[in-house]
Amino acid sequence: MGSTTWRAHCWHRARAELLPVLPVEVVRTRVRRAKALGLNYKTYAGVRATTGRDLVAFLFSSNALGVFRDGQPLAQARADKLTVLAACRHLGAGPGLDAEMLGQRISAVSARSLPPFGSRWGEMRAEAKAWLKAQGLPGDAVLMIGETDHERELMAAGGLAGFITGTQYFTGECHAV
Repeated sequence: MGSTTWRAHCWHRARAELLPVLPVEVVRTRVRRAKALGLNYKTYAGVRATTGRDLVAFLFSSNALGVFRDGQPLAQARADKLTVLAACRHLGAGPGLDAEMLGQRISAVSARSLPPFGSRWGEMRAEAKAWLKAQGLPGDAVLMIGETDHERELMAAGGLAGFITGTQYFTGECHAV
């Protein structure tokens, strides 16, 4: 059995053993929290069970926001969803974008340029860990909303809680990876 298959087996078994034990009011509270974060319950519960903690912040990439050049408007549906997000917003901007300007547009707590494509794993990890420390955030309480494999790699290097594509997040079809 491969390690991925074994982890999936362990996850399914642990989840099956846990779910019947949770009191109904705890489930209701978590359903409300998932909604406040803009996630479906299955995604929220999966991230929470994997990390053992609640999500306190989201790191949005400019790609996930659908902004690819300075001054490009943010789609209204995406802007609307961000305004009701019950977690701190942070921004990671792609190359050539003014991170501070875009961060202000989405009321981000912090805004930074993402490591360039081709960055070494160790460099990405060190940069992500330094950013998390500067923000006072535990990595496993930060969910990354991105679009590219490079951003997914950054999520893994930084030890973040998970990764959801912007398309999934903004359309409500969330499934954390």
